[in-house]
Amino acid sequence: MKKALILSILILQITGLFAQKFIWDKHEFEAVNTKAEIVNMDGVKVLKVERDLIAFPFDEKNIDTSTDGPTYVKLTNVAMENGTIEVKMLSRIMENSPFPAARGFIGVAYRVNQENKNFDAIYLRPSNGRADDQLRRNHTVQYFSYPENTFSRLRKEANGLYETYADIGLNEWIDVRIEFQDEKAVLYINNQKSPSFIVTKMLGTSKTGSIALWVEIGTIGYFKDLKVTKK
Repeated sequence: MKKALILSILILQITGLFAQKFIWDKHEFEAVNTKAEIVNMDGVKVLKVERDLIAFPFDEKNIDTSTDGPTYVKLTNVAMENGTIEVKMLSRIMENSPFPAARGFIGVAYRVNQENKNFDAIYLRPSNGRADDQLRRNHTVQYFSYPENTFSRLRKEANGLYETYADIGLNEWIDVRIEFQDEKAVLYINNQKSPSFIVTKMLGTSKTGSIALWVEIGTIGYFKDLKVTKK
């Protein structure tokens, strides 16, 4: 029994490391530049995801080219132009994070093309949500499109248009719903009636593609209750 348990753990670790496909919550995923495993949290099986720094190295001196990339677990055999994504997510900042300014980056990518070279994404920085610094609070929610429009470029060129504040925090389940239609994306957090964030004009070049659960540097991300609806 003990040997079987050890073998199961090793299989999960190898699956994440070498980006094999796996089944979670009746969905087939592929780990892209991430390590993924299914774990028990409070009696519920959830998906744990971390960025793989060997597959996708991080350079703190060159943040623009080593963040906001394809670091996610992606649904296989899915192609969506418009639709709705609902998922609960929880993030923690790992001990001895390779990036001291880690914020618990966690989110969703969509219209991910088959080669992982183009996609749109909305992600959260939960540690910013209740910071004492108002400027940090203003950077709690972020939109970007890969590869051209990283957070840093949009912050410089769009004057805050693609990020905003939300009342969220680390180590708590956050209910996320993203509706995207043509050029527009709308984010709802924790079942609020009004949107927390509106992207009037998305910038991605991929018009259809898959859905992915995304994490960034220094983050341990957890996901559950995924629901994807095509329009």
